[in-house]
Amino acid sequence: MPLIAYWRCFLGILAREGLRFIHQRERFVSALVRPLVWLVIFASGFRFVLGVSIIAPYDTYIPYQVYIAPGLMAMIQLFNGMQSSLSMVYDREMGNMRTLLISPLPRWFLLLSKLLAGTAVSIAQAYVFLGIAWFWGIRPPPMGWIAVFPALVLSGLMLGALGLVISTLVKQLENFAGVMNFVIFPMFFASSALYPLWRIKEGSLFLYHVCQANPFTHAAEMIRFALYGQFNPVSTLVVAGATALFLTLGFIGYDPGRGLLAKRGGE
Repeated sequence: MPLIAYWRCFLGILAREGLRFIHQRERFVSALVRPLVWLVIFASGFRFVLGVSIIAPYDTYIPYQVYIAPGLMAMIQLFNGMQSSLSMVYDREMGNMRTLLISPLPRWFLLLSKLLAGTAVSIAQAYVFLGIAWFWGIRPPPMGWIAVFPALVLSGLMLGALGLVISTLVKQLENFAGVMNFVIFPMFFASSALYPLWRIKEGSLFLYHVCQANPFTHAAEMIRFALYGQFNPVSTLVVAGATALFLTLGFIGYDPGRGLLAKRGGE
């Protein structure tokens, strides 16, 4: 198969996801409303937090909204990953997924292209949120806008791959809402997106270890460091490892010969 066929296929999937996102304006609005509610309303009740090394020294206090903004960017990507998973379940029920997966191109490439397209949408949403957050004092250094891009790509791939795995486990569309709540809220609240890990450790050592094991914690930390021009090697390695694991499970799940879809008659 010539390389141009792969490129055209990727562009087609990317265009389809982009058009779907443009036509579903409520999806764009809801993706921004959720983090803005946390930023504008929730942060008002917690005015300051003890500084972290990437933003301020440990012995100084910074506005709480400055701390949570990177975590809210990761939250946007988490919800987008679940939305992408929902669209895959819907496409499977409507038969669109069958049309995609019977392409002569490798199935792993088709799934990866869809994952990359969803990641591109989530990155656009995150940057729009960051632009709006500027009016609430979230003003990272200019280089931070560039440095955070690779972190958003990697975290978007991880959360999208998680959505890919979930789409292989959900049999019917009506069951998806419960699964989303079971995944999203534990991952989001049991992380450092809203509170520093040292504060969680003071309250509960068990919850601290849960947060440490949560890959979403490391996605939020990776984005937080990158936004302020620093590199977090531990979080980056954890996110990269989780991405590889979720991708492998997702590809196996969509393999009609080995995965869960084989048990349901394939695609």
